[in-house]
Amino acid sequence: MADLPLPVGKLDPRLLARLLGEGEVSDPRVLLGPGIGRDVAILDFGERVLAVKSDPVTFATDELGWYAVHVNANDIACAGARPRWFLGTLLLPEGRTDEALVTSIFAQVREACAALGVSLIGGHTEITHGLDRPILCGQMLGEAPAGDLVLPTRLQAGDVILMTKQAAVEGTSLLAREFGRRLRGRGVSDDELRLAVGLLRDPGI
Repeated sequence: MADLPLPVGKLDPRLLARLLGEGEVSDPRVLLGPGIGRDVAILDFGERVLAVKSDPVTFATDELGWYAVHVNANDIACAGARPRWFLGTLLLPEGRTDEALVTSIFAQVREACAALGVSLIGGHTEITHGLDRPILCGQMLGEAPAGDLVLPTRLQAGDVILMTKQAAVEGTSLLAREFGRRLRGRGVSDDELRLAVGLLRDPGI
């Protein structure tokens, strides 16, 4: 009997844990490798470390470039590192892509990089089959003194958790952007939707 198709969204944690556990990282310079709840990889460079993150953006299409930079930079910063270098793989839908769209996405990426002091150092761009919207897969690299790292493997009961800004900023903005019409039908006002949409930039991720 054939397996049932997997649902949209992230893989079941049990399946992902099994897949990630099938190969061990033997390189001793890998301080933090793949695992559930690990948003970055950490590589040892002596007194400094390199933090590496990759994450695709499949929603927020009107702010695709800006969002891809910030969502990747956020996880680097949460690990105690400074975001420094960004690469992006931009996949564009056949028959729906014009020069204005590509120019807009690149402008968003450059604006976001400039705001964070990040350099755009590479990537890949192509128009491809089978897409109904642009997808931008970002990769952010950052660095930090080895002693400044904040790693999930070091968390202990009783540690203090510091939250900046507000809870659910990203999710609230995405829902308002993607499902505005449906939310209006459920009684959410235009003013509330405008406020929610704007959370992506103010206060930002």
